[in-house]
Amino acid sequence: MLEELLSQAFWIGLLKIIGVNVILSGDNAVVIALAARSLPQKQQKQAVFWGAGAAIVLRIVLTLFAVALLTLPWLKIVGSLLLFWIGIKLLVPEEDDEEIEASDQLLAAIKTILVADLVMSLDNVIAVAAAAGGSVILLVLGLAISIPLVIFGATLLIKLMERFPVIITIGAGLIGWVAGEMLVADSALEGWFTGLGVQYVEGHPKVGGFSLEILAGIVGIVIVVAAGTLLARRKSVAVETAAPDRTES
Repeated sequence: MLEELLSQAFWIGLLKIIGVNVILSGDNAVVIALAARSLPQKQQKQAVFWGAGAAIVLRIVLTLFAVALLTLPWLKIVGSLLLFWIGIKLLVPEEDDEEIEASDQLLAAIKTILVADLVMSLDNVIAVAAAAGGSVILLVLGLAISIPLVIFGATLLIKLMERFPVIITIGAGLIGWVAGEMLVADSALEGWFTGLGVQYVEGHPKVGGFSLEILAGIVGIVIVVAAGTLLARRKSVAVETAAPDRTES
C-alpha cells in the first residue's frame, strides 16, 4: 500500500481522477443547487454538504459495479424516466407553508440530490473507474478530494440562481438533456432501433450520420422545460385562487 502511495503512477492517476470527476460533476452540481435553492440559507449549506457528501459515497460504490450495471437492459430507461420527473419537479416552486417542518424540507432536498446524482452518475462512473486503473484506494481518495469542489460549484450556482432565475430553467433543461441521451442509449432498445434503420457507431446510435443521442437530448430539454413551466404556472394560478379564500377565513 505504501509503495502504491509513493509511486508516480498513483499521483498521476489521482490527478486524472480529480480532473475527470470535476468535469463530469457539473450537471450534479446543478441538481444540488436546484434542490437546495428553496431552503433557508443555513439549511442550504447543510443540504449541499450532506447531499454532495452522500452522493460521492454512492458514486464510489456505484463505480465498483459500474461496468456490470451499465450492461443491464432497461436500467438506463428507468433512470432516464426518473430524471425527467426530477427535472420537471425542480421547476415547480415549493409551497410556502408554515406547517411544513424545516427538517422535512431539508430531508426532501437531500433525497432529491441522492436520487438524481445516482441516476446521472451511471455513465460518469465509467470514466472515473478507467482513470483509477483498478485501484480502490485511488478511486476513493480521488472522489473524496473532489467533494469540496462539487460543494463549491453548487454553492456558487445557488447564489447565481438568486440573481438570475433563468439559470433554474437552464439547469432543469440540462437534466432533461441527460435524461434524453440516457433513454436512447439503453441496450434494450438496440434491436428495435436497428429494425428502424438506426446504425450504431462505436456503440452510439446514429440516424443518417446524425447522433440519435443529441436529438433525444434536445427533445428531453423541451419535455422538461415545457412540462415544468406548465405545472409551475398551474400551481401559481391555484395558489392565487386559493389566496382570497384564506384571507376570508
